[in-house]
Amino acid sequence: MRNYDYSNKWQSLLTQDIVALLTQIHELKGRQNLLLSAKADNLTQLLEIAKIQSTEASNKIEGIFTSNERLKKIVKDKTTPQNRDEQEIAGYRDVLATIHESHNYIPLRASMILQLHRDLYKFSGLSFGGNYKNSNNIIEEEHADGSKKIRFVPVEAWETPQALEALCNAFEKISELGKIDTLLIIPMFILDFLSIHPFNDGNGRMSRLLTLLLLYRADYVVGKYISLEKLIEKSKETYYEVLELSSQNWHEENNNYEPFVKYMLGIIVAAYRDFSERTDIIISKSVSKPNRIREVIQNSLGKITKQEILEKCPDISMVTVQRTLIDLHKNGDIIKQSGGRYTTYIWNWEK
Repeated sequence: MRNYDYSNKWQSLLTQDIVALLTQIHELKGRQNLLLSAKADNLTQLLEIAKIQSTEASNKIEGIFTSNERLKKIVKDKTTPQNRDEQEIAGYRDVLATIHESHNYIPLRASMILQLHRDLYKFSGLSFGGNYKNSNNIIEEEHADGSKKIRFVPVEAWETPQALEALCNAFEKISELGKIDTLLIIPMFILDFLSIHPFNDGNGRMSRLLTLLLLYRADYVVGKYISLEKLIEKSKETYYEVLELSSQNWHEENNNYEPFVKYMLGIIVAAYRDFSERTDIIISKSVSKPNRIREVIQNSLGKITKQEILEKCPDISMVTVQRTLIDLHKNGDIIKQSGGRYTTYIWNWEK
């Protein structure tokens, strides 16, 4: 069986790029902590948006969908799931809520991971929820022409229980030492979890839920306010690329964690920056709503959609956003690029 001991595996990750990302996260975390202590009441809307986005994006990566209207009702627990996709979305909603509310009481144990996986499927009634895979599985990549390529062969089914136990024990052991930045070990753990691929289904979603759990337990709570899953979904091609790069030679214990670690740290940095930007907008309520919308577009690099404006200004109504966009476009302050529901807006710097 693979040796999951991390004590001699992390040193090679202290590259200039990764150290710079770690430094940024620590600085941004400090700023977030100040805002949370001073302005926590102002941030409830960010919490609600992040819940919806996280539930939608993590399931969307795996091809699980429902309408926007149905999604919001399911996340707010105001409707009953009507099909298999909605049942799995409701399961993700509940596991996410459990992690948000009780992460300090969920130790990293194989038994706890099994319980979370069970709850992921509690609405579907599928027998494999909460159980290890009962047959060997493979990770495939499907091309545009429909052809498939085997990207990785995970740990065999008979070895899985012992492998997951060893992985959890290795994480706890290295964490207890307190000498290594947990931000390095979390993505290493997630890469190994995905390489074990312990379940018949739901491995990707569980990996993202476990990422949040471990970050929250280490006091990095940005994922409560900014959806890490949404950031991953937006860059999923890169996500799959770095997974493949970091899993090469994994069975020979000669894999390179760096691509995946660097990618995940970049996601966390992006979330903290997004948090700072959105809280600045929310807290500056003395500025009129049209002017706040104006600032959002002006400070955006490149194109921005109406939905993105609403996400950055969760206390501003759709009607106000639409009216402001019409006025800005009429005055020539913004350039509108039509595309139906994907219409985008760019600040007109040449005016």
